[in-house]
Amino acid sequence: MKTLLRNRKALVGLVIIAFIVLVAIAAPLLTQYDPAARTGRPHQPPSLDHILGTTRIGQDVFARLIYGARTSLAVGFGAGLLITLVGTALGIISGYRGGKTDEIISFFTNMVLVVPNLPLLLVLAAFIGQASPLVIALILGATSWAWGARVTRAETLSVKQKDFVKSAEMMGEPQWRIMTFEIFPNLISIVGINFIGSVIFAIITEATLEFLGLGDPRAISWGTMLYNAQKASALSVGAWWDILTPCFALAFLGIGMSLLNFAVDEIANPRLRTGNHLKRWSLLVRSGEGRL
Repeated sequence: MKTLLRNRKALVGLVIIAFIVLVAIAAPLLTQYDPAARTGRPHQPPSLDHILGTTRIGQDVFARLIYGARTSLAVGFGAGLLITLVGTALGIISGYRGGKTDEIISFFTNMVLVVPNLPLLLVLAAFIGQASPLVIALILGATSWAWGARVTRAETLSVKQKDFVKSAEMMGEPQWRIMTFEIFPNLISIVGINFIGSVIFAIITEATLEFLGLGDPRAISWGTMLYNAQKASALSVGAWWDILTPCFALAFLGIGMSLLNFAVDEIANPRLRTGNHLKRWSLLVRSGEGRL
C-alpha cells in the first residue's frame, strides 16, 4: 500500500475515485431535491437554485448526477468484482490442475473470447428488454471473464513451477490450499489490474447499454441521464448542461480508474518505470554537452 501511495498516478487516481464515492454516499446531504421529482421549469439553465440546471421535465440535474453515481458505481464495482472472481478462480484452477480440467476450461474460455462482447451484450439486453442495473451487472459478469481467466492461467503456469509450490506439493498440501495460499498471493498484481480494468469496462458498457435504450429508464444512473438527454434533444435546444454533465462525470471517473490501473501496472512490472531512466538519460545528455 505504501508503494502504491508513493506513485503519483496512483495517488491522483485514488483521490478522484474517493471523491466520487464520497459524493455518492453523501448525496442526501448535498442536495435537497428528489432526483425523480419535478423541482423546476423544463430545461432551466444553471442557477443558484439549480447549480447544474434542470432536465426537460424539470428534474434537478445535480441531484440526478450524485444519486446516479450510486447506481453507476454499484454496477461497475459489482460487475468488476464478479468478473474478477470468476476469471481468477477459473484461471488458477485451469493453470494448476492441467489435464482434462485445463482443456474444458480453456474450451469455454476460447468460446467466450471468440464471440464479440459488445454485440453479445446488446443481443442479451435486447432479449431481456428493459434490463435493470442489477441485470446489466450480471450480464457483464457472465460474459466478460474470459480475458482475465486467460491472463491468470498464463501467470499460474509460471508460478506453479516455483520451488515453494513444489515444496508444498512434496509436503502433501491439498491442491485447494496450494492454489489459495501459495499461488494466489503471487498473482495479486495481475488480479488488481484485472479488477480495475473490469470496473472501467463495466461502467462504460452499462452507460452505453442505457444510452441505447436497453436499460430501465426509471433507474437513476449516468447512462439513463444520457438516454433521457438524447431523447429530449438537449443539444439541439441548447440545454448543454443536461448531456454534458454525465459525460464529464464518466470521463472524470474513467481518468481516475485509468491512472490507478497504470500505477498498478508500473508497480507490478518494474520495466515500465521510466522515471529514473529518463533522469539518468538527461544527466548523461547534459554531461555530454558540458564536455563538448
